[in-house]
Amino acid sequence: MRYLPLTDPDRDAMLRVIGAPSVDALFADVPEAARLDGPIRGLPMHATEMAVERHMRTLSKKNLAAADAPFFLGCGAYRHHVPSSVDHLIQRGEFLTAYTPYQPEIAQGTLQMLFEFQTQVARLLGTDVANASMYDGSTACWEAIGMAHRITKRSKAILSSGLHPHYVSVAKTMAKFTGDVLETSAPTLSAETDHAALLDRIDAETSCVVVQFPDILGRIGDLSELAAACAANKALLIAVVTEPVALGALKSPGEMGADIVVGEGQSIGVGLQFGGPYVGLFGCKDKYVRQMPGRLCGETVDAEGKRGFVLTLSTREQHIRREKATSNICTNSGLCALAFSIHMTLLGERGLRDLATLNHGLAVAAAERLAKVPGVELVNTSFFNEFTLKLSKEARPVVRTLAERKILAGVSLGRLYPEEESLANGLVVAVTETTSAEDVETLASALEEVLA
Repeated sequence: MRYLPLTDPDRDAMLRVIGAPSVDALFADVPEAARLDGPIRGLPMHATEMAVERHMRTLSKKNLAAADAPFFLGCGAYRHHVPSSVDHLIQRGEFLTAYTPYQPEIAQGTLQMLFEFQTQVARLLGTDVANASMYDGSTACWEAIGMAHRITKRSKAILSSGLHPHYVSVAKTMAKFTGDVLETSAPTLSAETDHAALLDRIDAETSCVVVQFPDILGRIGDLSELAAACAANKALLIAVVTEPVALGALKSPGEMGADIVVGEGQSIGVGLQFGGPYVGLFGCKDKYVRQMPGRLCGETVDAEGKRGFVLTLSTREQHIRREKATSNICTNSGLCALAFSIHMTLLGERGLRDLATLNHGLAVAAAERLAKVPGVELVNTSFFNEFTLKLSKEARPVVRTLAERKILAGVSLGRLYPEEESLANGLVVAVTETTSAEDVETLASALEEVLA
């Protein structure tokens, strides 16, 4: 097909029809600081293909890969070992090129995989049902808030201060279009979660309370009391899990009474990949299944009594009338869901528990070592594989200095909460099975020098 660019009169006619004064007006919701003011800097305007390849290779050498340095980054994206068999299997043609399984008679493999994925996710989250995946954890979080609005017919959502600020940002963006009111706040550098404060804020106008488990500082709290308080006020408790490996060691949110449990599945089967694509997890109680976004694959039998799989519930706008749709999500993260399911199958229940135990043990050892560094204070009294340190200096320049030494020390809270001076010295450190004792010692020694 030939490329036929629009002419200026074409653009003017289109703008008149939609009522926009200019093309730039279509991007009004994008913050000005995030918009380009010209061509992308650092790229040649005109060059041969070989010259561009050479230039791009030079740029790529500036990257510091996770495997090439002591790596302690987390906050919603974690470095875990993914078996090579996962990548091999997802690249099989029948999986790599598969589309939405509209015709079950020729999509049994895809449907069965999604059915198994749903089963694994439901068991992991402790929910009655789970859907066939979402885009990522942040959009799954917003979809849960929208689902609570539909169920309760209320529009006030209380978001825990321990919820990842990027998830909060996504929710705020979407709430502009739905009229939902989001009550938010920043966390404090303390060992306690904000659950007590959340309990005091639940009232008859509350649609849902959203908590992260473990939260952005790595803290772990019992959700049972919150679940009971939400139920007493006919509100829903939404739990967000950004590190699913933690559920190999912790009681699941669903078991503690959460009505909807969502999360980011990246830790299992999916690499860091510069921030995506990832895979959103979404589960809920059975009584809310018809308000659940996305789609649900089910098991049945054919005319001959043979086991088969079908799309049981598809409540997205592509399948039903738009005004009846529960979500405008057009597809699921199918390939990443497959990677998740393969990795989970290779681990099995016992393997997941062993992996979680290993992660926690290594994190405890790292926290104990780092807490001995002068100028470092461990904030947490409980955590899984991620904890927060309070440094004697602002964390952001410390992180930059260590990065120059090829040590990825963690995520500074000043980066996540640039307007909160009380959090400037906070550093969130993640430790997984890929972290060695030598890595921890390297970080500890570097911190001793930088904080001296």
